Amino acid sequence: MRLKIGLLLRSLLVVGSFLVLVVLWSSLSPRPDEPSPLSRMREDRAVNNPMPDRGGNGLAPGDDRFKPVVPWPHVEGVEVDLESIRRKNKANHEQERHAGGDNQKDIMQRQYLTFKPQTFTYRDPVLRPGVLGNFEPKEPEPHGVVGGPGEKAKPLVLGPEFKHAVQASIKEFGFNMVASDMISLDRSVSDLRQEECKYWHYDENLLTASIVIVFHNEGWSTLMRTVHSVIKRTPRKYLAEIVLIDDFSSKEHLKEKLDDYIKLWNGLVKVFRNERREGLIQARSIGAQKAKLGQVLIYLDAHCEVAVNWYAPLVAPISKDRTTCTVPIIDVINGNTYEIVPQGGGDEDGYARGAWDWSMLWKRVPLTPREKRMRKTKTEPYRSPAMAGGLFAIERDFFFELGLYDPGLQIWGGENFEISYKIWQCGGKLLFVPCSRVGHIYRLEGWQGNPPPVYVGSSPTLKNYVRVVEVWWDEYKDYFYASRPESKALPYGDISELKKFREDHNCKSFKWFMEEIAYDITSHYPLPPKNVEWGERPRPSVGMSSFQC
Repeated sequence: MRLKIGLLLRSLLVVGSFLVLVVLWSSLSPRPDEPSPLSRMREDRAVNNPMPDRGGNGLAPGDDRFKPVVPWPHVEGVEVDLESIRRKNKANHEQERHAGGDNQKDIMQRQYLTFKPQTFTYRDPVLRPGVLGNFEPKEPEPHGVVGGPGEKAKPLVLGPEFKHAVQASIKEFGFNMVASDMISLDRSVSDLRQEECKYWHYDENLLTASIVIVFHNEGWSTLMRTVHSVIKRTPRKYLAEIVLIDDFSSKEHLKEKLDDYIKLWNGLVKVFRNERREGLIQARSIGAQKAKLGQVLIYLDAHCEVAVNWYAPLVAPISKDRTTCTVPIIDVINGNTYEIVPQGGGDEDGYARGAWDWSMLWKRVPLTPREKRMRKTKTEPYRSPAMAGGLFAIERDFFFELGLYDPGLQIWGGENFEISYKIWQCGGKLLFVPCSRVGHIYRLEGWQGNPPPVYVGSSPTLKNYVRVVEVWWDEYKDYFYASRPESKALPYGDISELKKFREDHNCKSFKWFMEEIAYDITSHYPLPPKNVEWGERPRPSVGMSSFQC
């Protein structure tokens, strides 16, 4: 009897355990009308990370044209609490500063002692008068908004009722943002090229490009119009990516709003944010490291508009010779009315070469008869001793082989000369391209500026000049010190790695450069006496500061 009771209890225990397991299993199993956990995960992934589906213009399906708003909503200059950010990231900033310097030093130390050879063969451009070029648009450029303000780059003149708002926007951003916000981001522009430019035919196997744009507290519509113009006028086949480098901006509209807006292009446009203010020069080097998809790096300022068929003429010389750096003809976008006009000066065709005076201020001098004789037609690229620095194209690998910018240059100023000298003296060449035109807005008087961060100290631009002349000018540096005697005592840091770079690459002397490439500068700006101190020069001109971030 006792045995039967024990057997019964054990049976009940087994059955009860089985029932508990059944109930537990049923509670975990999905209902017929409920998706399984795995399918839910798949659906969540599909919502959060939709597969890119770009059309020919890089937009999502159905967005074949942009949808500009006129007028664009006014952006208030709301400031972010930078002090809390600085406190939060102070330790990280110091570490990143040392790490960034070491990384760039490594780039300088790991150079090829000779540049890599050209690996691809490209056909030279062919001029066929009367036959429309293969990169030319087949139809007139569409308007952003038909009949809208600023279309065809015509001036937009505001009435006196906007006076105070305009002055406030110029003080904050350097441009008339009231007018800019009324103009379509996709506006049509005028064609300022010579007629001959329309009949050039280029090899269609051109290199692809990453467009790099650095900005700091830029106005919304000027920045976005730069991006829109690149996408609108660049063949999608060659546009690998647009890389925006936010150099520690504090404006609210450059944060979440920007992140959301660029999603329109499904990853074609990317933004990377510096953890501290690096300045225009080093932010461009950072941009070179972030831009990984394009074979060519094209640098644009954050307030530009590229013109019709700007890409092929600019990249073709680099496709032919990888050690060539090219610069477009830079037209002037009026910062008040947004009219686009050719830059003044130069020769009878408006063509000029980049130059400097002996205090190292940027200058433009007319194209010489010697350079004209080197070309068969007036619209072929021509040599220039230097560039303004804000807009240029260079093969990505070649830029890294050059060591990017000198890591000791701070904020802005002098980097345009440094890269120009480095290219010419170390075996490359710098060409201005008449058939590639890009409009650029120059800051207006009344702009409050973007002061350098505290850690930089005083006179960063002048210190940059000293580093450049100490590395590249050889005995000609005495002419700089005669023109800028106040710079003689400025500390300029360690330049031993840069000197070693010159030696390893058998870079030519500055004397060779002045005699063979920059031969015309002394006729416009005679050499000063070395033994005469002229006293302090005037502060930099508007032309000099026009490309600062």
